[in-house]
Amino acid sequence: MEDHIRATQGVECRKDEGVIDETPGAYKNIDLVMEAQKELVDVVHTLRQVLCVKG
Repeated sequence: MEDHIRATQGVECRKDEGVIDETPGAYKNIDLVMEAQKELVDVVHTLRQVLCVKG
């Protein structure tokens, strides 16, 4: 839970065990994903999560 709280600092979301599967570490690093696709896409904006709603 400490990692989840630290990873979601600055994001308005629940910080309890019921949403641990939504922690940012559960997802691939978007920069690495986009780098792997650089021949297929042009990055024009980078978005940052500010809100997570679950359940």
